[in-house]
Amino acid sequence: MAEKAEAKQVVVVECYHGVDTLEVLAALERHLQPVLTINATTALKSEQQVDELVQEYVTDDPVFGYMAPLHLVDFFDAQRVEAVITEIQQVPEGLVLVVGTGASLLCQEPTLLVYANMPRWEIQLRFRQNKVGNLGARNENESFSYLYKRAFFVDWRVCDRHKKTLLGHWDFLLDTTVPDSPKLVTGAAFQEALQQTITRPFRVVPFFDPGPWGGQWLKEVVDLDRSEVNFAWGFDCVPEENSLLYRFGENVVEVPSLDLVFSHPEELLGKEVFEAFGDEFPIRFDFLDTMEGGNLSLQVHPLTEYIQEKFGMPYTQDESYYMLEAKEDAFVYLGMKEDVVPELMLHELEAAQTQGQYFEAENHVEKWPIKKHDHVLIPAGTVHCSGANSVVLEISATPYIFTFKLWDWGRMGLDGKPRPISLEHGKNVIQWDRTTQWTQENILNKVEPVGEGEGWREERTGLHEGSFIETRRHWFTSKVPHDTNGVVNVLNLIEGAEALVESPTHAFEPFVVHYAETFIVPAAVGAYTIRPYGKGEGSQCATLKAYVRTPLNFTAKYTITQN
Repeated sequence: MAEKAEAKQVVVVECYHGVDTLEVLAALERHLQPVLTINATTALKSEQQVDELVQEYVTDDPVFGYMAPLHLVDFFDAQRVEAVITEIQQVPEGLVLVVGTGASLLCQEPTLLVYANMPRWEIQLRFRQNKVGNLGARNENESFSYLYKRAFFVDWRVCDRHKKTLLGHWDFLLDTTVPDSPKLVTGAAFQEALQQTITRPFRVVPFFDPGPWGGQWLKEVVDLDRSEVNFAWGFDCVPEENSLLYRFGENVVEVPSLDLVFSHPEELLGKEVFEAFGDEFPIRFDFLDTMEGGNLSLQVHPLTEYIQEKFGMPYTQDESYYMLEAKEDAFVYLGMKEDVVPELMLHELEAAQTQGQYFEAENHVEKWPIKKHDHVLIPAGTVHCSGANSVVLEISATPYIFTFKLWDWGRMGLDGKPRPISLEHGKNVIQWDRTTQWTQENILNKVEPVGEGEGWREERTGLHEGSFIETRRHWFTSKVPHDTNGVVNVLNLIEGAEALVESPTHAFEPFVVHYAETFIVPAAVGAYTIRPYGKGEGSQCATLKAYVRTPLNFTAKYTITQN
């Protein structure tokens, strides 16, 4: 009996959404020559059944859905699953190969478990190329907006829940981010890499995207493709979509940075932050480049109660604009004018949306001149947008797709189609009492000195008291002491060419950061220092640091239900 058991081996390759299952399956069949191959898609419910299952979470809204509480097993047909399990059991000897999203549901005690990973930015690129559809659907030719919405609200939630049940049990990790160039690393080596990451500062892999209002600054500063029409967004620290790079010998393996959040949430985030937010990274840094570009859409973000009720998100997008660069004519729209008439503004916005009339934003919304290093705080419910000829370092809570566009200046998206306007949502959350005086007194350049030492000074720059995020700016010409105090720190070098992050106890290797780069210091790091370095030596440098305020007064309000 023992010899027969050893003669049969089952290799399960569980795939995250977006992995080219057929590519993986064909390559493994060719090399392993199994006696039986199972594609996990054969055990899924019908596409019609899956569409019916997800529809209440996808909704008919062109942009927004509802965060699905579904699990991967919900997408599978029980009878088909049982038939596959029986088929595998009936194989007396040889190699059985089971591949696909949900493969681990078809054999729960495999000889080997391989996890094929995929970062979300790469999935989005595959959506645009019509190379991948949604979970349980052959809809590759659907619009990008639909594919992304369904993935955001359904597929990725489902696959993340399933991934977390398998973390730490992978025998191997398979990186298929680059087509036809797979990388394989042992699960043990990958876990060791994650363990090392939470002991030192690190950067995630940024990605950049053009937009209808995009500018030219990112091309030059980050050395991006000059042939692109523009770059509007630079996602420099969005762990839900960014990835991490690890070198194993001569090979570089790319994995979703969420794997680190899921594997070591408390060491990364800190105990209090983890207790409030669970295994979710709550802070986002990104760039909005309008240099030689246009205005962002006039917009507003939902209040906490609204985002919870309408979309199933536990907390909202309080944010801020830190002006990294600004020309003399740069400005922001922020808050309402003192004499605003809500009914008139909404009437004109509706006419702009339905009749194509031009909306004169300055008749209703206050327009403020801004300069480099200004900090504009934007609590949810505040009407706002950044204007042309600036570079914004946007610091916000993580739920980043919940922007209600009110007006888009009568222009088209890069696809030649109007971008969706969310006036019906927006008018429900606009805070009409945030007028000129309130804005000036509460959310515009609220800079306060905090402390100073030899060669440095520290200032508090925000965010608004209703937000859970705090920001601190340090100006320095020499070494500055920092401490995470048990809370994850996210920083950007906002002034100076280069700086060096070091451990006072040599607990990690010195870490070099360059102008405009964002980096994460895990809560577990504790004490660290930053000083000018290389091209930054001999000049004044500055960092902007964001972290979750503690003690948290928002725990009951923001605690995420763990599914």
